[in-house]
Amino acid sequence: MNELVTDLKSLELETLKNLKNSKAANTLRAYQADFKDFSAFCVKNGLSSMPTEPKILSIYLTHLAANSKFSTLKRRIASISVIHKIKGHYLDTKHPIIMENLHGIRRVKGSNQKAKKPLLINNLKIIINKIDELKQPKKKKFRDKALILLGFSGGFRRSELVNIDYDDLEFVKEGVKIFIKRSKTDQSGEGMIKAIPYFDNKIFCPVERLKDWINFSEIRSGKIFDISDKSVALIIKKYALLLGLDPNKYGGHSLRSGFATSAAEFGAEERNIMAMTGHKTTQMVRRYIQEANLFKNNALNKIKM
Repeated sequence: MNELVTDLKSLELETLKNLKNSKAANTLRAYQADFKDFSAFCVKNGLSSMPTEPKILSIYLTHLAANSKFSTLKRRIASISVIHKIKGHYLDTKHPIIMENLHGIRRVKGSNQKAKKPLLINNLKIIINKIDELKQPKKKKFRDKALILLGFSGGFRRSELVNIDYDDLEFVKEGVKIFIKRSKTDQSGEGMIKAIPYFDNKIFCPVERLKDWINFSEIRSGKIFDISDKSVALIIKKYALLLGLDPNKYGGHSLRSGFATSAAEFGAEERNIMAMTGHKTTQMVRRYIQEANLFKNNALNKIKM
């Protein structure tokens, strides 16, 4: 009997380990941070956070609604649900008291997200030229040009960009193949390969600038950009400011959205954009296409004044 109990306990521990390993480390940390906020709210108000119940979660969402994006509310629900699963508890996140509350909050706030503005080709070229004009160390110039051009041309998330290892690169006659080990939408860790071709214009070629950076910095192992994902956002904001743009409207995501919007503007097919960005659904990509077509397919273009 004791052996049976021991075996069962071992299986329970292994199951919890599998649940934790099913999520990327960064994702799990984000879930834990979200749950910590929920737990603090519950302690302050004398409520139970573990296990909790739909009514308490719904009250928490109402508490957050005044100062949070709608996307933040949905992420908090997911985080609290995952932490419950890891601890062996079930939480009905589809309960009517939660879903109806969310519906009401959406109607009051609206679900349109104020995303960072895309960094489009014209501004991208100006930034690259501006980098050469600035009085700053050569190393920073090489790094920033490679970072910005690669981030744009590959439609990278900033977390993907800073986690590229030297061993993930394969230079071929057509350009460079980059293996992305794990991303936000690839929790199973299967990975994907992004192919970046040589550009005709060498000044703005991401492959050429990447080679320049690697050769100058003599990188032969480890991460090619030894910076944090937050640093990517700060770099973009810095150059946006130098261009006279509002730095608050630009960030790391501006490279990714800039690629998708620009590709759509030049007629790239939806599936080809998704193949590069790694989007699993068409919803976000279609938003980029819609943005690109606001003036291109505008009915007012048919009116002659």
